[in-house]
Amino acid sequence: MAEVRRYPLVHHLRAETHMYIVRSRAGRTVAKGKGLAFWFRPLTHSVTEVPLDDRELTFVAHARARDFQEVTVQGALTWRILDPERVVNRVDFSLDLNTGNWRQRPLEQLEGLLTGLAEQVVQRAVAAHPVAELMAAALAATQAHIADAITGLEALAELGVKVEGVRVGDLRPSPEVERALQTPARERIQQSADEATFGRRAMAVDKERAIAENELANRIELARREAELIEQRGRNARREAEELAASKKVEAIADAERVQLAAEAESVRIRQTLIAKADGEAARLALYRDLPQSVIIALAAQSFAEKLNKIEHLNVSPELLGPLLGDLVRAGTSKLNTGR
Repeated sequence: MAEVRRYPLVHHLRAETHMYIVRSRAGRTVAKGKGLAFWFRPLTHSVTEVPLDDRELTFVAHARARDFQEVTVQGALTWRILDPERVVNRVDFSLDLNTGNWRQRPLEQLEGLLTGLAEQVVQRAVAAHPVAELMAAALAATQAHIADAITGLEALAELGVKVEGVRVGDLRPSPEVERALQTPARERIQQSADEATFGRRAMAVDKERAIAENELANRIELARREAELIEQRGRNARREAEELAASKKVEAIADAERVQLAAEAESVRIRQTLIAKADGEAARLALYRDLPQSVIIALAAQSFAEKLNKIEHLNVSPELLGPLLGDLVRAGTSKLNTGR
């Protein structure tokens, strides 16, 4: 709003830079422009102030789709006054020169007009499509269509107002229709979730089967290796037994050969001993063969006497002593004859 200072005969007005001021005196325009400041007499002047900044307007439009379903569209549009001199011819922006406020509510009037135009555009845009198609279409497409329709209105150009942009925030049918439209999507989502669950379960089953097959393969491999180990242990045991048997056989052969050699050596020793004894006996018998019988008897008696520890009685018969004495006499006689 403009700032008005009152003095006894004149007033002073100062406007902001985004405000367009039209100063008139006696029905004629004296000055116009943005952010003016001037002295004036309130009895002879009239002043209008038009804002030039961008303004935001929210709207809610109720429309009916082509299939007679109610649709609520919520949006907002950004607008500004492009031609203030044309606007002041259609809307009262005159100021109360004592307070600096508008005498009427021009902005509310403009916003009501813009809201009505926006509702008309939205109703025409919604009525061209069934509600399912509206809900399936991208919100950006609906927003662009409504924005193009609003910005192209000739009524705005005649009014001197320009719409800079339109945003459609929500497009919603009645709750019953919305639930009915959401049901197929929910079913598809639930079906996708079920398929994902089934796929996850199938994947889990495949993984479990792969794990079980891997465990079975490991068990089979372990059993095969265990069988190979048992077979190898059997071969090792047989080889060890064969080696032990061969070793014992070699030892037995060696022992047998050693025993045989010892036996042969012992037999040779015994044979040589017997031969030596036989030779000695033969030599002794040969020596005894040349001796006279008396000498032999005497030697036998001597040998017999050496083996006797004690003789208690000795009986000498005449049959035994007679021949011995005769032999001794004959032997002495022969020796004497020989000495002669």
